[in-house]
Amino acid sequence: MLSLVLSLSLLGGAFAARPFLNEPDTGFDEFFNLADGELASLDDLVGLPDFDAAARRYMPIRNYTYYRNGAAGEWSYRNNLEVFNRYPIKPRTMIDITNIDASLPTTILGHNFSAPFFIAPCARAGFGNIEGERGLVEAAAAEDILYIPSLKATLSTAEIAALKKEDQVTFQQVYLDSDNKATQGVFDDAQANGHQAIVLTIDSPADGNRQRAVRYGVGPDDTTYTLITWDLYDNLRTMTELPIILKGIQTVEDAQIAVERGVPAIYLSNHGGRQIDGARSPLEVAIEIHQQAPEIFSQIEVYADGGVRYGADIVKLLALGVKAVGVGRPFMYANVWGTEGVSRAIQILKRELKVDAGNAGVADLKNIDPGFVIWAPNSYDA
Repeated sequence: MLSLVLSLSLLGGAFAARPFLNEPDTGFDEFFNLADGELASLDDLVGLPDFDAAARRYMPIRNYTYYRNGAAGEWSYRNNLEVFNRYPIKPRTMIDITNIDASLPTTILGHNFSAPFFIAPCARAGFGNIEGERGLVEAAAAEDILYIPSLKATLSTAEIAALKKEDQVTFQQVYLDSDNKATQGVFDDAQANGHQAIVLTIDSPADGNRQRAVRYGVGPDDTTYTLITWDLYDNLRTMTELPIILKGIQTVEDAQIAVERGVPAIYLSNHGGRQIDGARSPLEVAIEIHQQAPEIFSQIEVYADGGVRYGADIVKLLALGVKAVGVGRPFMYANVWGTEGVSRAIQILKRELKVDAGNAGVADLKNIDPGFVIWAPNSYDA
């Protein structure tokens, strides 16, 4: 009986995880001591979590909630953030990493960019800045990274196109409309305004159960359904000359079907934990693909987002074979400061990616391999 009690006690302790921290304690509050509605100095922000902490104290709660909310109890949102620290890096030493900077540039569907990460599609930039998506467009151009505007952006497709730098490459995210005529118009609009690819979100056939968002009047509280099938995807491909990337792949089985169907690229995502609570993080999906069908990473371009806040997070996804990594919420928070804020966030992440890769003993990001990470989760509860 005593052994049973001890076992149950230990088990209870294992499940009593430390309280969830939306941002880690790196001295932000002590340094800034901000009052509600006061905006932190951009020059003093040192990491992506700082932008979240600063935006939460500055933005109206309703606006902040629109970006921050997740589905139901927000366990998937939390897991997206915490999962990276369950897979430790195995740093190699005595390796020449002094040319790591040169390996940062990458290609995404054949287009050249300065880094293997991009601004993921997020709606309603106007909730954080009255100029809407201007800061995201301009900073992506200045830093030479990909920006994927949301179909539900504050600015119209034409207004975003007008802000683009000459020859700037952007993709357009779209949601499927059950009326294909409306979808045809969205596709035509994307092509007419100079986007080079369509990013079709497939992980939201029903509205998400976003309780935090509903509480503040910024989320769906009804039930609507959208028809999304593989046969319909084949039909959609006849409606545009642009390549159609599938965003929201969450299993190795669907990744394999995408390869069989000739999809140009897949995007691992659980919609930022906003659609169904309990869905795995994209990192865990990438691990599943690596373990069960690693050839997929060489057969098709694979992108992923979800909870990325540090350069080391990107290193782990790249190690599995992910081609490029999306970052969403942090750039929306950075957009509170406009172009300057988004540019600073990009610069911070570029630096972190280089120094974290270097400290892991990665000499070339294009030749990184899974051996730099232990892919069995450890016992550390992040």
